[in-house]
Amino acid sequence: MKTMIIKENGGVEKFQLAEIEKPGIKPDEVLVKVKAISVNPVDAIARQNESSLRGILDPSENQKFFILGWDISGTVAETGPEVKDIKVNDDVFGMVNFKGQGKAYAEFVAAPDDHLAIKPENISHEEAAAATLAALTAWQALVTNAKVKEGEKVLIHAASGGVGHYAVQIAKYFGAYVIGTASSRNKEFVLDLGADEFIDYTSEKFEKKINDADVVLDSIPGDHVLRSIEAAKEGGRVISIKGSLSEEAEEKAKTKDIYLQRILVESNGNDMKHIADLMEKGAIQSHVSKKYKFEELPEAHKQIETGRTRGKVVVMV
Repeated sequence: MKTMIIKENGGVEKFQLAEIEKPGIKPDEVLVKVKAISVNPVDAIARQNESSLRGILDPSENQKFFILGWDISGTVAETGPEVKDIKVNDDVFGMVNFKGQGKAYAEFVAAPDDHLAIKPENISHEEAAAATLAALTAWQALVTNAKVKEGEKVLIHAASGGVGHYAVQIAKYFGAYVIGTASSRNKEFVLDLGADEFIDYTSEKFEKKINDADVVLDSIPGDHVLRSIEAAKEGGRVISIKGSLSEEAEEKAKTKDIYLQRILVESNGNDMKHIADLMEKGAIQSHVSKKYKFEELPEAHKQIETGRTRGKVVVMV
């Protein structure tokens, strides 16, 4: 099968197109013939930095090369004997083995059955692949951790990005009043997603306009979380998906009785089923801004590294 490998960290020139054997599957796994994958900022970080790569992958394996990627959509080619709810020829999608080795940049991927959901017939493989790591992150931040409720005010940063554009839609599905931040060029896009209010972060300080948010989803690194705490009301919730939380942030949250949590997304088939259900209903949709051929995967990484991607980037296999 064809795959995209790296033997060492560095720029996109480190990618090599290679032919290797199809992976075998464990009793609780399925073999997926991949139709589409999506690329996330974490993919580029893992490619660039050895410490990040080693932090994500399994250090116990003595590997000569690495296959990056976690987000897939495709058709089941084989199932292990312990797999019950997924059959050969089912179309499935999910984020595979995160944190760990998803090995998604390949024609075939071995995936635990409980990391996948059946792809709704009314969405494409491209749309499904897009709605994996990013949509799971939004779901686990807002629903699992923040427990967003109807009528609450939710502030979502980077609302036009991969995680953000799903977060806006998920918060609206649960009946929240949603405020999205992004640059002015993305104003109409964010409002079209369903946001009730828009803040241009390049010209306005969101914490000067908002100080009563029930929930803030912060996806910006550095001390941005300190400003998000200012925007939350006393007793509110701030969920960060970037970097570690400083002592200053934790103390500041404590003084306002704010639930402050930094999360790292986890593979979860039950959460994927919720996302599949919302996509089937049309409650959330994937915005795929750019598509690439498999051989163009390095170009997809370059796009992600701009930090200016609207929605998602997808690679066709």
